[in-house]
Amino acid sequence: MAAISPANATTAASLSLPQFSSTSSSLSSSSSPSFLNFKTATVSNRCVKCGVRSLENPSGHRSLDFLSNGDPISLINQNSSSPITMAAAASESGSKGSKRVCLFHSDETKDLAERIVAKSDCIELRSINWKKFDDGFPNLFIQNAQGIRGQHVAFLASFSSPAVIFEQLSVIYALPKLFVSSFTLVLPFFPTGTSERMEDEGDVATAFTLARILSNIPTSRGGPTSLVTFDIHALQERFYFGDTILPCFESGIPLLKSRLQSLPDSDNISIAFPDDGAWKRFHKQLQHYPTIVCNKVRMGDKRIVRIKEGDAEGRHVVIVDDLVQSGGTLIECQKVLAAHGAAKISAYVTHGIFPKSSWKRFKLDTKGDPAEGLSYFWITDSCGMTVKEVMNKPPFEVLSLAGSIASALQV
Repeated sequence: MAAISPANATTAASLSLPQFSSTSSSLSSSSSPSFLNFKTATVSNRCVKCGVRSLENPSGHRSLDFLSNGDPISLINQNSSSPITMAAAASESGSKGSKRVCLFHSDETKDLAERIVAKSDCIELRSINWKKFDDGFPNLFIQNAQGIRGQHVAFLASFSSPAVIFEQLSVIYALPKLFVSSFTLVLPFFPTGTSERMEDEGDVATAFTLARILSNIPTSRGGPTSLVTFDIHALQERFYFGDTILPCFESGIPLLKSRLQSLPDSDNISIAFPDDGAWKRFHKQLQHYPTIVCNKVRMGDKRIVRIKEGDAEGRHVVIVDDLVQSGGTLIECQKVLAAHGAAKISAYVTHGIFPKSSWKRFKLDTKGDPAEGLSYFWITDSCGMTVKEVMNKPPFEVLSLAGSIASALQV
């Protein structure tokens, strides 16, 4: 990288990074069950004193493995054929300015926050005291509040249950008012997604209610709040937000694509969508794979799944959807694909919600019978509680959003 003179440091530091929609990542297996096994193909970057991004090792990509507590354990160089990431693309266009970000987090997102900070020297972890009064209401304290004046601030939220939303909203509404330069809310999983519309008079569209609440976050000195979320459930939900918030819709699909490319049978993979909604949401990102589209029909309490188009015979079929709760639809889709000759069946969802530990319904295929088990079940770490439950329990593997979030915070 060419040296930057003090006279040009101010100009260079003011440059902004171009926006990229996602960061390609990959996950590898490990013989040790104590690893999260995240591998994100990103170029390590460092903030120098003049505020200019320094891209090291431009000929290759670096990746970090993490223990379950988020500590880095090894540095692995990926070959140059790995997918170009946001940081790698930035190296082609020269040095760009990087901003320092103060990242706060909820209790549930602590592990993910630590993995995000490990991705960039420009992100600093900050903390909040999450206490309660005797009556159960939140007793909250933002540590070193004066120290974030004039800083870029982000909050990593998890609305995993109604019980934790109020306390986080209290912090989310307070942070922009502390004279910060900008405020970003990272909400990897936007909940209430299955309650997004009114079908009968009296139905309450709680997704619309939550979008209105977030749309009224106070503006910071830098303007409206930026909202970063991944694979929102209903496509129309992006129109629920008002003009006082800037939603940035990201996807976990690039993580899946990188993982599929690392499989030994990557040339024999077909993608199956359990319904038309999943096809509409993801088919453009996965269009280079042969596609199978299923059709879901509800008869009372039962779901009947049929193959609408595509051929599963002899293929490693990967079922792709945005989220899973009870898992009933995925299991029915698995059965019909196996009946049509699929050699192996795996699944991917961005958000593994699994209420009441419904993940236990999914078994590892150990006998070469795809009707009885899955080869892999990939989820992201958008739902921290689930990650802790399925850790080291095949067929589950976790693809981390940390690299994608770290890149989004630099936009």
